[in-house]
Amino acid sequence: MNREMLMLVDAISREKNVERDVVFGAVESALAQATKKLHQGDVDIRVSVDRDSGDYETFRRWHVVPDEAGLQLPDQEILLFEAKEEMPDIEVGEYIEEAVDSVPIGRIGAMAAKQVILQKIRDAEREMLLNDFMSRGDKIFVGTVKRLDKGDIIVEAGRVEGRLRRSEMIAKENLRNGDRVRAMIMEVDLTLRGAPIILSRSAPEFMVELFRQEVPEIEQGLLEIKSCARDPGSRAKIAVLSHDKRVDPIGTCVGVRGTRVNAVTNELAGERVDIVLWSEDPAQFVIGALAPANVSSIVVDEEKHAMDVVVDEENLAIAIGRGGQNVRLASDLTGWKINIMDANESAQKQASETDASRKLFMEKLDVDEEIADILISEGFNSLEEVAYVPISEMLEIEAFDEDTINELRARAKDALLTMEIAKEEGVETQSTVSQDLRDLDGLNPELIPRLHEAGVNTRDDLADLAVDELTEITGQSADDAKALILKAREHWFAGQE
Repeated sequence: MNREMLMLVDAISREKNVERDVVFGAVESALAQATKKLHQGDVDIRVSVDRDSGDYETFRRWHVVPDEAGLQLPDQEILLFEAKEEMPDIEVGEYIEEAVDSVPIGRIGAMAAKQVILQKIRDAEREMLLNDFMSRGDKIFVGTVKRLDKGDIIVEAGRVEGRLRRSEMIAKENLRNGDRVRAMIMEVDLTLRGAPIILSRSAPEFMVELFRQEVPEIEQGLLEIKSCARDPGSRAKIAVLSHDKRVDPIGTCVGVRGTRVNAVTNELAGERVDIVLWSEDPAQFVIGALAPANVSSIVVDEEKHAMDVVVDEENLAIAIGRGGQNVRLASDLTGWKINIMDANESAQKQASETDASRKLFMEKLDVDEEIADILISEGFNSLEEVAYVPISEMLEIEAFDEDTINELRARAKDALLTMEIAKEEGVETQSTVSQDLRDLDGLNPELIPRLHEAGVNTRDDLADLAVDELTEITGQSADDAKALILKAREHWFAGQE
């Protein structure tokens, strides 16, 4: 029987063009499954077949788990302390094995063994086909629609299948069996049976790859697509950059009489493509991305990574686009949050921000309105800027002398330090003071930090205080302190007659 098994393994290996080890693995799996049926419970069986003689041994094994974890699978696991009684040097994650009787090959159900072996062979063949396909380095999967599978479309290319999920299709498309399909290879998921290659026709990467195939200059490195944003089937924007001054990036991507861009559009069910010139200047890039709208002015907020874009009334609808499509795509393309507004909205927002900055400077720097307005007119909007911008920049302000500037910087730093300390104390207080004390009726929230500093963090802590102790901590009157202490003690007597 052993010799016959070796001959069978060799025959299957040659016929299916798979490694002998794969076939031996299938045989071992079949023997293990047959052996498991002879034992009670969900035991773990391992079979080892000698590749030269065909002899095989069978073992039942237990996985070693930490003592504190407990046994989740009692038939397959053993605690570490028990395992060490048998093998002192064993570690968590290893196995303890015990030899058991092997099942004679002749007693294995022929059909069951055959099915297991053939399934293993099919899996191995499938993996080899996938590896061969992926080794080509193709980024676009080209095939025909084979069938529908729970809303997904299975696309076949030779003996390899890809899965195009409903969410990755172009909405207006109606694909049918036999239709030719091109899609982007997004990932390979070997856990999926049948069609492990995940495809997409709606991903921005698909459009980028289509342009790469249509525009040779991209492959040659003369042009580069920096980013892409899509509303699949409707509209898209791509940003292009030329690495050769002799090559016009937009015209090259459009092609003679629009042949190149039209080829991409036709592949994507008529999706209209705006080609934008990429720029290192974020503001200029955003202005180009909002085309065809004309921009009147733009304000960049580096901290919030946002831009306020001002357009006139005539361009407002164009800049926003139908359903906000144009500004949304421009935002996705550039990576900046874009706020579209007209001149009146911009003026109102600027006036509101100026008022807020004026109030901040007057309060925190203890200056009058005139000095606050000078700082604002010079482009200062925060205490951090006043405190930490290079002093050489502030010395350029004609209205201030050096002493005034040093004083303003010192006050700004002191204010920031005070605000930071207050913030840290507030966080510490909130995390330490109990909720029942914070919820106490009659307790002014401003008193909580003072109580916390005195070590009073719970309602019981407050209830234990004497009136004179509380007045000393909070500065309240004796009557107010007494009333607050009695309120804190109410839960002591709750339920008593």
